[in-house]
Amino acid sequence: MRIGTGYDSHRLVHGRRLIIGGVDVPFEKGLLGHSDGDVLCHAVIDALIGALGAGDIGQHFPDTEKQWKDVSSMLLLRHILELVHSNSYEVAWIDAVVLAERPKLAPFMDSMKAVFAGAGIPASAINIKAKTNEGMGFIGRGEGIAAQAVCLLKAIGNRQ
Repeated sequence: MRIGTGYDSHRLVHGRRLIIGGVDVPFEKGLLGHSDGDVLCHAVIDALIGALGAGDIGQHFPDTEKQWKDVSSMLLLRHILELVHSNSYEVAWIDAVVLAERPKLAPFMDSMKAVFAGAGIPASAINIKAKTNEGMGFIGRGEGIAAQAVCLLKAIGNRQ
């Protein structure tokens, strides 16, 4: 078994779509990022990479490379899941939390789990929560959104 943690945050800005967990969430602002800025997906990716001991998301998908500009973070996740499987592991469990003052994300949780399932993480192997920051800090002031994730990988096949 291997455990990894991930964290990501992005600034909210006008003129961008808000994508969280692969879902287009209706809101007046979106997250600024080199890709689509999906903080939840990025935190999950970083947790997976951490469990593999393979660096971090910036090493795999540098913001200096044009091929990753405005790309769907679910595509990045699929690449990392291929890396997980090629190292003889599979996702046993992911627990994640999105920290956002607004918008309310509860109505989108099932859709997010379905998008993760479509990318290769079974809906039965991921838990997603949303919390506010009680008006404190950059999240509480509505300046940005953050996410944290923890993952557990288990060996498959003959891996010891």
